[in-house]
This record gives sequence, structure tokens and C-alpha cells, in this order.
Amino acid sequence: MTRVLIVEDDGDIRGILTRGLEAEGFSVGVAGRVEDALIAARDEAPAAVVLDITLPDGSGHDVCRSLREGGYPGAILFLSARDEIRDRAEGLALGADDYIVKPFVFDELLARLQTHLLRRRESDEPRMVFTAGRLTLDLNVRQVSFGDASARLTPREAELLGLLMSEVNKPISRGDIFDKLWANQGGLSLNVVDVYVGYLRTKLSDFVRLGGPVIVTVRGRGFMLDLRGQDFRH
Repeated sequence: MTRVLIVEDDGDIRGILTRGLEAEGFSVGVAGRVEDALIAARDEAPAAVVLDITLPDGSGHDVCRSLREGGYPGAILFLSARDEIRDRAEGLALGADDYIVKPFVFDELLARLQTHLLRRRESDEPRMVFTAGRLTLDLNVRQVSFGDASARLTPREAELLGLLMSEVNKPISRGDIFDKLWANQGGLSLNVVDVYVGYLRTKLSDFVRLGGPVIVTVRGRGFMLDLRGQDFRH
């Protein structure tokens, strides 16, 4: 599970980011001070740091500078109310990958975070590819393709599709899906499975029109990736 460190002294913003990122399949750590951020980055080795500039005991610029001078290889995204060009330029000059201005839209932050994580994974990780008939899922880049059509998935959508592709033409119960993908996250119910199946069906809708596989609901048994009548392997 990809780890993200949120360095933010505003508890409300920390909560929004934590809940949103965890729902997308990330593991989240939090810090509200410069010292705590540097310790967490050292001990937790997050894949990315989302970093405010104004902190009670110093500046997010200090955190970014210390991380890069110490060889930190992950993505750093500033999230700040400071919107002057010089503020953005300074943050990027210190080695940050991106600069997002508050107030922010979570979906945009998520998309930009995923883009920077993707760039690192493409160069560092071996390919992890599932195939089922003409359907192909590349977990490294979270891209699914069917023939010439393709779609980009969120981390949780990719994990869900990979799970369904590992049991082609066999239903997987809501409980089993929940246990594999959400069991370690408190406060969620089985309904989250239905929500993400809906998201995934939307992403695969163009493939279905081209004759691709369908995610079907098997009454009393769960969900299944239906490739019946097609050749498949997994």
C-alpha cells in the first residue's frame, strides 16, 4: 500500500486529506510540525509528502530542503494558501514536484499526486500486468486496456479490477472483497464495495460497448468479471 505523509497543522484539512486518500487505497501518516515531519519521513519512508508551508515551528520550505538534501526520492507536493508566483517558484526550486494553492479541490490534488507517483513507478518498478482475454491491466501505471481502448484507474479501482481478474468467471462475495481491500480502514461498511464496483463499471463502459468483459452482480454471491464465451488466461 502506497504511503503518503501529510504535513499540515490544520486539523480539518488533515482530516479531509486523510479520509480522501485512505478511501482511494493509500496509507496515510500525518504531522503538524517541522520536527515531526522530518522524523515521520525518516521512519515511515512515504512515497509522497503533501506539505504546507506555514507550520508552528518553522516553514515547509525547511522540510522540503532537508528531505532533498538528505536524498529523499519521493514526490513532494506543496499545499499552501500562498499564491504568489515567487512562493511557487521558491517551492519548486527547493525540489518540490508540484505546488497546489488552497482552497483546493481534492480530486485535482489526487490526480496530480497520482501523476507524480506514476512517473517514479514507471522508472523504478517491474511491470505487474494481469490479462484476461483481450483485457489487460497494468498495475504499475493503473491503466486498463481492451483492444485499442484504454482507461486510467485510481489505486483502489485498479486493486479491485485485479482481484476480479484473478478469479475470472467466478463470483467474489462483497465480504471477501471488503476484507482484501478495506478491512484495515475503520468506519467503512460493505457499501463501499458497491460504490467502487459502480466506479469501475463506468470506467469499463467503453470496453463493454466494444464487446469487452462485464462486471455482473451474481445474486447472493457477489460480483464477477464475466468473460464467458471468450478465451481467457490469468
